[in-house]
This record gives sequence, C-alpha cells and structure tokens, in this order.
Amino acid sequence: MDFILQPWPWFISGPLIALVLFLFFYFGKNFGVSTNLETMCTIAGAGKVSDYFKKDWKERDWALVFLVGLIIGGFLAINYLSVTKTINLNPKTVQELADLGFVNAGSSYVPSEIFSIENMLTLKGFGILLIAGVFIGFGTRYAGGCTSGHAITGLSSLQLPSLIAVIGFFIGGLVMTWVLFPLIFR
Repeated sequence: MDFILQPWPWFISGPLIALVLFLFFYFGKNFGVSTNLETMCTIAGAGKVSDYFKKDWKERDWALVFLVGLIIGGFLAINYLSVTKTINLNPKTVQELADLGFVNAGSSYVPSEIFSIENMLTLKGFGILLIAGVFIGFGTRYAGGCTSGHAITGLSSLQLPSLIAVIGFFIGGLVMTWVLFPLIFR
C-alpha cells in the first residue's frame, strides 16, 4: 500500500504515459489539454463569437471523457493516493517565495496568495488571472497546441514545430520565473 501512496518512479509512470500515447495514436487522436478545452468552448457556444470554434464537437466527444478522467484522477490522487498535501520544496526556494510574500510556500499545490477567493476577487488578483489567461490562450493558439500536446505528443512523434514550441515554453517559463514574477509580487 505504501508504494501506491508514493510518487511512481519513472520506470512505471513513463511506460504508462507511452501506453496512453500509443492508444491515442492508434485511434487517430491527438493528446493535449487545449484540444479538450477547445471542445468545451465549442459546446458552450463559442462558435457564435468566433469561427474558430465552429466545429462539430461530437467528433471529439472522447475529449470530454478525457477531461472528466483528468478531474477524477486528480481528485483521487490528491485525496486518496497522497501521503501529504504539502510539496517538498528546496529551503532556498521557500525563502525566496517568502521574500516575495508567499507565507506558506510548499504547504499546498497552489499558493493562497494567488488562488484564494479573497485574493482572486481583488483588482490585482483578477488582473493577474485575466492577463495570464489571455497569454496562455494566445500562446496555445499561436503555438498550435499546449505544453502537454507539444511536449508529450509532438516530441514523441519527432515533430520539429513541437520542439520549437517546447523551447519557447521553457524560455517563457524562465522569463516569468526570474523576471516577471519578482516584478509582480515585490
């Protein structure tokens, strides 16, 4: 039972991810969360606002099953398969986050300084989430997919555009972490 409650090692999780990708490839589907969110927007009627969403969502009904599986899997993992809900962060990282105003860094997966209802309803919190959402939406559309789609599916099928996108994602992450994040939270 203790094995189930620990993070799975690469030699178990890696082949499981490969198996899932094989099944996606076998059934002619693309893996990526942005595809699933695109399907949700199509169902919600976004096609009335943008021609991009004028698609037959029933051709991608599998995406809904995948999205529901992500939600259920995440819930089961955090509530039943995790020993603790804390994150084992490097003490230097905890101190750097504390210097930026994150009091309980590592005590949860999402910092309450950003994701608590109280902070999301402030002008700063709402602005951060709105701007981040626009950047993520634009970047996903511009790159032709999300990080999981490009990094897992695109790289495994040796697609050069996915390699370029993943390099861009990493550069963007580094700029956010080392330049923008300290500017926003200091």
